[in-house]
Amino acid sequence: MSAPSKALAEFVAEATEILEALGKDLLVLDERRGQEADPDRVNGIFRAAHSLKGLAGLFGQERISRLAHGTEDLLDRLRLGKLHLNDAVLDTLIEALDAFQALLAETARGTETDGLTRRADGMAERLGHLGEAPVARDEDPLDRLELEAQVRSVFTEYEEHRLRENVSKGVSMWRVRAAFDLSDFDKGLADLNTRLKPLGEVISTLPSAQPGGAHGIAFDLIFGTQVSVPELESGLKGTPAELARLAVRPATTRSAEALVRATESPAIVLGTLGVGSAPEASTGTSPPASRGVRAATDGGTHQPLFPLASDPSDTEQGETGASGQDSEPDGEPAPSTKGPSLVTYLQGPGGRAPALAATPSGASQAGAGAASALAEPSLRSLTQTVRVDIGKLDGLINMVGELLLIKASLQRLAESARQEGVVPLSKLFGQELARETRGLERKLEALQEGLLEARMVPVGQVFDKLARLVRRITREAGKEIDFVIGGGEVELDKLIVEELSDPLMHLIRNAIDHGVESPDTRLAAGKPRRAVVSLRAEQKGNHVVIQVSDDGAGIDELRVREVALTRGLITRAQAEEMGRRELLNLIFLPGFSTARSVSELSGRGVGLDVVKNNLGNLSGIIDVWSERGKGTAFHLTLPVTLAIIRALVVGVSARTYAVPLNSVLEILSVQPREIRTMERREVLDVRGQTLPFVRLSRLFGLPERPVSRYFVVVVGLAQERLGIAVDELFGQQDIVTKPLGGRLQSVRGISGATDLGNRRPVLVLDVAALLEEGLALERRRA
Repeated sequence: MSAPSKALAEFVAEATEILEALGKDLLVLDERRGQEADPDRVNGIFRAAHSLKGLAGLFGQERISRLAHGTEDLLDRLRLGKLHLNDAVLDTLIEALDAFQALLAETARGTETDGLTRRADGMAERLGHLGEAPVARDEDPLDRLELEAQVRSVFTEYEEHRLRENVSKGVSMWRVRAAFDLSDFDKGLADLNTRLKPLGEVISTLPSAQPGGAHGIAFDLIFGTQVSVPELESGLKGTPAELARLAVRPATTRSAEALVRATESPAIVLGTLGVGSAPEASTGTSPPASRGVRAATDGGTHQPLFPLASDPSDTEQGETGASGQDSEPDGEPAPSTKGPSLVTYLQGPGGRAPALAATPSGASQAGAGAASALAEPSLRSLTQTVRVDIGKLDGLINMVGELLLIKASLQRLAESARQEGVVPLSKLFGQELARETRGLERKLEALQEGLLEARMVPVGQVFDKLARLVRRITREAGKEIDFVIGGGEVELDKLIVEELSDPLMHLIRNAIDHGVESPDTRLAAGKPRRAVVSLRAEQKGNHVVIQVSDDGAGIDELRVREVALTRGLITRAQAEEMGRRELLNLIFLPGFSTARSVSELSGRGVGLDVVKNNLGNLSGIIDVWSERGKGTAFHLTLPVTLAIIRALVVGVSARTYAVPLNSVLEILSVQPREIRTMERREVLDVRGQTLPFVRLSRLFGLPERPVSRYFVVVVGLAQERLGIAVDELFGQQDIVTKPLGGRLQSVRGISGATDLGNRRPVLVLDVAALLEEGLALERRRA
């Protein structure tokens, strides 16, 4: 890779990571519309935009830099209380995120279109003019807080704003003093901040006027909380913290009335009427440790800070929140999907779908319309990079070192054998060689496991992107939906997760457009006004099952049958023999659609066949359940990885095949007389259960050899089971599957090829395709 292309790849990877973090925080704000925004989260979004602006400027990406500058400016006003976080502001920020992703996609491709450039520049201009400052107060709430003048003089603008907000809301203000030894004061201060954060807001950290002893340093933390004194004391138990309440004078009558008016007055968007919500304290905490640290290192004393705000570097450092341990982007943990809890996506304040945000000008509205008319971008990541914990890499390095030792031993044995010449090797030599071989096998298995673990990523990476997609298309469809996510911590191979994004997007689009009814229709049917679309992942053995479900109208199998007959997809005789489940599976045929009209979301007869084909390429299978009036659920069953797998090596008609072992349930030995025919298909009776049965030789058109017994490999995915008859079993082996090219790429039932070590290629069976092929045989025979 050349230096410019390598630099571009690094930029795309880092920018993608910033946008993913920014998107998660925006999604949390969107889920909590109508509630007071978490100031730490707003500050985190501001820092992400600031980082993106600097990164884009460093790599010469002017379009992204300009848009990031406008976004940063808006977020700065937001966190300083100069702008209310209403629906219009939040919608614009989410639209800006979509624009960032489109710009980054063009950057990754090395293209630059005029339309997207105009859209980004127009949005940057809109961001600069959006919103109006809150109503001014007659009295500065900060004047009511009894703090020394020399302390107040060093607060940054952001810290002053957070103090005003806390005082205005009647939050109890405290001075928390703590002294630490100079050798580990950073750890002590970090622990104190960790204890305080769940109890309230750490607004500022300053060196204390009281010294911390001959070998210590003391800090004063300005802290706001609404918890009781006993609860606060209990939370700080075991720390060197000393509490002192800061006195706050009551507000004057005139100031209190002005504050009530400011709280009740609607937020106004420039050029917009009737759009807004109650103003919120939409600002973030600039946590504090570094102010004290900076004073100790720069000043060389433990005295309190005196006015330094005139120093531009100090002011910038405070306002950007780059202070202490809390200045890092991970000061506030990103929302996690771990554990059994579900993240419910609420569309709009009060459970209502919010109106589209009005824009300052007609031109801006036209630009927004053009943006919505653009083709839906893929949810696939723009980079193939994977974050790997350094501990895992250390483990891999150690394994490589042990393999080098085994290599040296094998070289010694080989040299010894070479010097022996034609003299027969001793029994001791064979034992030593066998021991080294077993050691080599164990180390290679550990190395393989470590590499596979490094490739794993949580499916929540895709789920979070889908949540943002649901937000937009729900409004376009005019429906009210709760989007519920579960199991985001389940891990899959990075490549599988990337390939999974588009199929999941198709399924969720269909659920919203076809499955979920309009609010009025749901009320008439006795259902809740708001529909539920859920996306859940669960690991079952060597597979992961992902479920996409809705509580909508369900699939009308009679309508499916009628459309399939009308379009000639099945014959009348085939339709008469089909059960309900087989009728439902017709929706996966190419070009099938029961939509009577084409919408912006779906109805063009494409989507579900693409979903099925994509899952087939991943050795996965899709199954559908539906009940009229109750809803629909799609179950996707996928292997955990496609890299190195264990396989069962079998022989059929003097040919060798490999069957992925993670799909093999059991192996049976069957006499030909035990095979029965039921409704023109061969089946086996296994422990009282009827098992569909196929001969692999017939499936691939190979000559059959007379045998006295068959080995039946029972494979399964999801709830499907199938017995595959083979002639011979050769054992198990680890294989690396390589894709097939050219004409062999479209051969049904084959997923790739491998080498078993004898320099001869062996075809790897696609269990998912064989299941579908075997279970559909009787329909084709009808």
